[in-house]
Amino acid sequence: MLLRKHLAEGVAKGALTEAQADAKFAAWKAQRDEKIAAKKSGLKNEAISKAQAAKKHETEVNEARAKAIAAKKAEAEAAAAKAAEEAAAEAPAAEPVEAPAE
Repeated sequence: MLLRKHLAEGVAKGALTEAQADAKFAAWKAQRDEKIAAKKSGLKNEAISKAQAAKKHETEVNEARAKAIAAKKAEAEAAAAKAAEEAAAEAPAAEPVEAPAE
């Protein structure tokens, strides 16, 4: 509002007319409002783009984590299947032979 006071003093001194002062103030106010709106819009767009980037990164991390878990699970299942096969192969050979009855 300092500009408004400055323009009012110019009118009082006769340097400007009231209409000129009002026009200058209106032009300054419009420019200021436009600048503020642009800044708000820029900040909002920046926040949106940061949120989108963070979500994309989180999705990539989650996919990588899911792949690693699936690979680990498949490896564990394969190891368990192999152990079961080995146990099944050893089971018939490990059966105790009955001792003859006396």
